[in-house]
Amino acid sequence: MTAGTDRVGHVALVGAGPGDPDLLTVRAARLLAAADVVVHDALVGDGVLALAAPTAELIDVGKRPGNGVAQDLINLLLVRLAREGKQVVRLKGGDPFVFGRGGEEAVALAEAGIVCEVVPGITSAIAAPGAAGVPVTYRGLSASFTVVTGHRQRGESPVNWAALAQVGGTIVVLMGVAQRGDIAAALMAGGLSPDTPVAAVGSATTQSQHVVRCRLADLATTTVHAPATIVIGPVAALDVVALTAAAHTVTHTA
Repeated sequence: MTAGTDRVGHVALVGAGPGDPDLLTVRAARLLAAADVVVHDALVGDGVLALAAPTAELIDVGKRPGNGVAQDLINLLLVRLAREGKQVVRLKGGDPFVFGRGGEEAVALAEAGIVCEVVPGITSAIAAPGAAGVPVTYRGLSASFTVVTGHRQRGESPVNWAALAQVGGTIVVLMGVAQRGDIAAALMAGGLSPDTPVAAVGSATTQSQHVVRCRLADLATTTVHAPATIVIGPVAALDVVALTAAAHTVTHTA
């Protein structure tokens, strides 16, 4: 706490969901409305940030290719703001504990003696396929799904794509647009059919959402713009949203 204030600081690690502000949890919206400071990722949209208190300070700490704020500095920032007595929302895309480094931030806050609340969010690993009409599980096609990152830090163990090719079910790749060619090659080398359907969902749940579909063999040469969630498996050929829309049209024209 700073001199002259008796308010105890508090940090909430809040999942901002996949993009659409309507997909925030009620708790997330309440915390944003009461925040003194919102420390947010680059991919958090303006619609979500607009739910913050009008007086809240917005601090962009997003990590961008070749640039961005180091994680250690973000941790220090959160600790400092809390010690100043601020009500802090650390707003992270999707869910804070799904490739969002929320776990690292929670540990850093705990070690500093700072109260930390975790507010789960809808991860794009499920929301993006769903918004594109792709159910990650479907009876007879997929009884499981695996969520994996396509981005690895230097020194981290590589993903065992050959093993994933043998697991079956649906593979959902986050942060894998730049590496999609290598990922496809590794999966095919591991035994996955070149004809396996792929759906890449960009800017999911927003007005800019777009879906690209192809075979696994063509993923490397298919144009996919980041950020996008890549879905690999038989379910990627489905589009239940389009089927629902078609059924609705038939019903109203009959």
